[in-house]
Amino acid sequence: MDDVGRPSSAGLQTFIFVDLAGYTALTEAHGDEYAADLVGGFCAAVRALLPDYDAEEIKAIGDALLIRVPDAAKAVRLAARVVSDFGARHRSLGVRVGMHTGTAVQRDGDWFGAAVNLAARVADGARSGEVLMTAVTREAAGDVLPGRQMRSRGTQVFRNVNEPVDIAALALDDPGTQRLPVDPVCRMAVDPAQSEERTVYRGNAYYFCSTTCREAFARDPRRYTKPSGGQGIST
Repeated sequence: MDDVGRPSSAGLQTFIFVDLAGYTALTEAHGDEYAADLVGGFCAAVRALLPDYDAEEIKAIGDALLIRVPDAAKAVRLAARVVSDFGARHRSLGVRVGMHTGTAVQRDGDWFGAAVNLAARVADGARSGEVLMTAVTREAAGDVLPGRQMRSRGTQVFRNVNEPVDIAALALDDPGTQRLPVDPVCRMAVDPAQSEERTVYRGNAYYFCSTTCREAFARDPRRYTKPSGGQGIST
């Protein structure tokens, strides 16, 4: 191919890593087939959005997608839509995104370079429901989301990245919006109006996607109520 090994003629590219938070817990709770079906449905839904943003899927890596968007503003809009649309549904896993803008090399349909690597590092630091980006992406995108706020995450040091990197988070929640509680066992979002599976433990209400998860919690609640465990609602 003529373009193999050459930097893209389009110049800067924005690379997006998007993946599902809690995938390991989901697999342990509901099995490989259920988890694979959920990931397949999520990836198909994201792929359907890509043409609207002139975006290209580079590859799927387990429960993650690597996406390239030539325009940084469109990349930010796409990331915001993915997290907002798919990360807050009943019986869905949270979505997390990391982004960086830079030059890269295309080879046999894949993309390589420091920009891709840094996007992956930024994604590793994102929490469920969060879009993180480097200052480079933030500046390249401009003010593309009126009414949204960018929150500084300070300067961070990433493995195998020579210089510290300024990171910003895109605030996606509208004021007054309450997130759905998260099943502490499988990590899926649970709409209390759609599930009767719930319990109270040490003054906190916990909601579950199924009887299976509620019973697992009942057998060993301390396992799921550590600082990194499930989300409860005080009663």
